[in-house]
Amino acid sequence: MTPVQIADLSLQSLQLSWDSYPKNEGDTDTLDFSKIDRFIRKVNATGRFTLDGTSMECLQKLRLVSPDNKISNAAYLLFAKEDIEYTVHLGRFKTESMIIDDKIIKLPLFEAVEATMRYIISQIKVAFEITGKTTQRTEIFEYPLPALRELVLNAIIHRDYLSPIDIQIKIFDNKIVFYNPGKLMGDLTVDALKTNKYHANARNKLIAEAFYLTGDIEKYGSGFKRIDDELKEYPTMAISCNEIPNGFEAVLQYRVQKTGTAVPPQVTFKEKVDVPDNVPDNVPDNVPDNVPDNVPENVPEKRGGDARRERLLILVRESPSLTIAEMANSCRVDTKTIKRDLEILKEKGILKRVGPDKGGYWEIINSDFPDR
Repeated sequence: MTPVQIADLSLQSLQLSWDSYPKNEGDTDTLDFSKIDRFIRKVNATGRFTLDGTSMECLQKLRLVSPDNKISNAAYLLFAKEDIEYTVHLGRFKTESMIIDDKIIKLPLFEAVEATMRYIISQIKVAFEITGKTTQRTEIFEYPLPALRELVLNAIIHRDYLSPIDIQIKIFDNKIVFYNPGKLMGDLTVDALKTNKYHANARNKLIAEAFYLTGDIEKYGSGFKRIDDELKEYPTMAISCNEIPNGFEAVLQYRVQKTGTAVPPQVTFKEKVDVPDNVPDNVPDNVPDNVPDNVPENVPEKRGGDARRERLLILVRESPSLTIAEMANSCRVDTKTIKRDLEILKEKGILKRVGPDKGGYWEIINSDFPDR
C-alpha cells in the first residue's frame, strides 16, 4: 500500500476525514467572511438546514471551525481569502500531445467550480437550430451542461487532498476527460456506479456536506444517475469510468454531435465509444474550434438578441459569478451589447444583481425561460 492509502484507511477507521482536521498554520484571518456570509444565505435559501447567529457560530455549528476558533482544512478550502495550493488544470487538446489552450485554477472550491465551468463552456461548440415554428433559434450545447457540472463537482469534492496530483480536465474535439486524484472510497466499485445502485461514501465529509447544504449536490450518491438522465437527450454520447493509477477517470464521449432537438432512439452503452481521437463525424475540417457550423448569417437582430439573452440566462444559472467580459466572450459580442441585454433582463424582472460589481453575483428571479 502507498502512504496515501495507509493514511486514508487510518482516517476511515477513526470515522474521520482529512478535511475535518485543523488547518496547519491557519486561523480565521485567512478566511474571507464575505464568502462565508454568501454561503450562509445560500444554505438558508435552499432550506436544507437553518443557520443563524454570527458567521463564526454558523461555521462552528457545521464543525468547520472548532469551539476555540481553529479552522478546519475544509473551512480553508471553501472560504480562503487567497488562492489555495490545490490546482484544477484544464486544457483544450487537438491530440494527446497538441495543446491548443490551457488554464490553471487555484481558487477556493465554490469559486473553482464556477471558474472551471466557465472555461469548459468557453471551449465547447454550440449548434443553433431554427425550425421555422417560432422566431427564435434553439441553442444546443455540444455536451449537456448539467452533466458537465456533475463531473466537475465530483472531481473537486471527492478528490484526495492528501495527494499532490492536480485535477486534470482535457477537452478534445469529441470527448472530455475528467481525472481526479483518489480512487473510489470504501467498497464502491466502477461496476456499482454503472448500476446506479450504490451507497455514497464521501472522502471529504465536511466539504461534501457544505455543497449538499447549498443544493449543489445530493448527499446520497445520485450524481451519476443524473448524468445518465441528461445523456438520454444525447443518444450517441456515453460516459465511461475507470480507476487508474492514483485516481479516478471519467470520459464523456460522443460519436455524432447533437445539432437538433429531435431525439432518436436511445443508444445504450456504458463502455468507451470506439471513436478515433479528435475526429468528429460531422464537423468539416475547415471549421475553427468553438464556431457553430450552422449559424445563418442573416439572423434578424431581434431574433439574435432573444437567443443571446436566453444563452445569458443559461450561463448565469451555471455560473452566477460570471463577469460581463466573460459573458461577452462566451456570446461572441462586445461588452456594451451584454450590458444592454442585462438591463433588458433586469427591466423584465428576470434577472437581478446581488452585491457589488466586484465580488457580487447574478440571480435569476423569474425562471420562465427554456430550461435545457
